[in-house]
Amino acid sequence: MATIKEVAKLAGVSVATVSRVINNKGYVGVDSRKKVEHAIEQLDFSPNEVARSLFQKKSKLIGLLLPDIANPFFPLLAKGAEDAVSQLGYSLILGNVQDDVTKEEEYLKIFEQNNIAGVLSAVQGSSKRTKTTPLVTLDRVESSEQFAVHTDDYQGGMMAAQAIAERTPNQVVIMVGPKEIPSSFERLAGSIRVLKENNIPYSLLQTKSFRLEDTDAAAQLFFKDYATADSVIASNDVYGLALMREALKRGIDIPNELQIIGYDDMPFSSLLFPGLSTIAQPAYEIGYKGAELLCKCIENKPVTEKRIQLPVKLILRESLREKVL
Repeated sequence: MATIKEVAKLAGVSVATVSRVINNKGYVGVDSRKKVEHAIEQLDFSPNEVARSLFQKKSKLIGLLLPDIANPFFPLLAKGAEDAVSQLGYSLILGNVQDDVTKEEEYLKIFEQNNIAGVLSAVQGSSKRTKTTPLVTLDRVESSEQFAVHTDDYQGGMMAAQAIAERTPNQVVIMVGPKEIPSSFERLAGSIRVLKENNIPYSLLQTKSFRLEDTDAAAQLFFKDYATADSVIASNDVYGLALMREALKRGIDIPNELQIIGYDDMPFSSLLFPGLSTIAQPAYEIGYKGAELLCKCIENKPVTEKRIQLPVKLILRESLREKVL
């Protein structure tokens, strides 16, 4: 790959002149400009975006931190973010943290080295590590975050429990997401409120993450400790599907013997039979709107809504019994 020094040498001008041509900033004589443009064409030179941003003191790179790209929710979120930043003239650098603070810090260093303009983060606590860089938090949002896009998790928890409550539950188990993630607490609070209002007994099964690799162990634990339960509010779709798979392996009829509702509405939740009932949250839209909000912050444009909360909705499929009228 050609360098700016090679372009300058071929054109017979200084590196500073080449930079002025590339960035269209400062005076360059007509003859010199033609020589530089010809050299760029001959060498098939492509200016380094980081170098360009350092010269202009204005970057067109945005960092995106995700907790676990193996969870199908986050690639959809990333697609929304990438589509938005691309339309707005920016490029995206992805950091897959895998719920590891050390990896998060490493990615933030990489972002800094690449002179990023701002950060989109679905990782817990990023605001404590990005104090000087514009930041928009996605999905996992704490009350202290200034700029954020998320869904109504409390309402989602209520909707999941209400769907179960209307379908003759005897023993309900709520799979609780990681305690340190605010959305887990909100969903749990919403579900408990509905079950208490309907005098429905319930038990809590604590899961240590939302990650795909932990689902099998959680499913095994469920059937070991709650073998008589007939209704489950899963912490997300991957946990719900893991429960369904284990139930079917054990010859348990879904939904008559065990009904399950998930959370997220990932595309594959409708591809299996029985399909997984779930609470749909708009992952793509979270990423898209988050990127739009961040670009406004970067460009110092007016922001009318700093914290955007998107609605959720109930998706009914075969994993729930017929509603009792």
